[in-house]
Amino acid sequence: MASRQLVRVAAQSVKIPQRAICTSAVRSSDHDVVLDPKTRDRIYPKLGNRDIVGFGLNGMASYIDSTDFPCPAIRFKENTPDVLALREKEKQEWSSMTLEEKRELYRASFCQTFAEMKAPKGEWKSILACVIMGLCMSGGLLLWMKWSVYPELPRTITREWQEKEVRRMVDLGSGAITGVSSKWDYEKGQWKN
Repeated sequence: MASRQLVRVAAQSVKIPQRAICTSAVRSSDHDVVLDPKTRDRIYPKLGNRDIVGFGLNGMASYIDSTDFPCPAIRFKENTPDVLALREKEKQEWSSMTLEEKRELYRASFCQTFAEMKAPKGEWKSILACVIMGLCMSGGLLLWMKWSVYPELPRTITREWQEKEVRRMVDLGSGAITGVSSKWDYEKGQWKN
């Protein structure tokens, strides 16, 4: 009992800095980095009139729809007067915005919703087509090799030849102790049971 109280008092006396358990990044509005248009065009020539809104997947200003990393570095669409007006309206009360305006604002920042990203795309069809095509090509190659490359089978592989060869081995007494001839009954002229 006394040890529990001692631990509780020790834990209360230790001051853990607030920053040590905070999970959000430190951000000061005084130190926002804003690129002038000339530098921005030099660093990001293909960016166009789109906003850089975050770090992105790897620090590059690129747009990628991904469920693993849902926050792209740039917005999906370029800034148009309509989108800029919606962004100003967004800063006011959201209940004053219609559902269509909210959707248009979302589509200006993102190409797809999570439901659209996770929806089946029909990739199985192309995979199945490639597998079937590979099987057909393998079968065609096998048939071509059988007809063109491999020689004809030797006459010794036929059933008649094998039966004649076994009969010859029996007549010669080949393997009389443990071989083929040991399983032949010479008096009855048939195989032993």
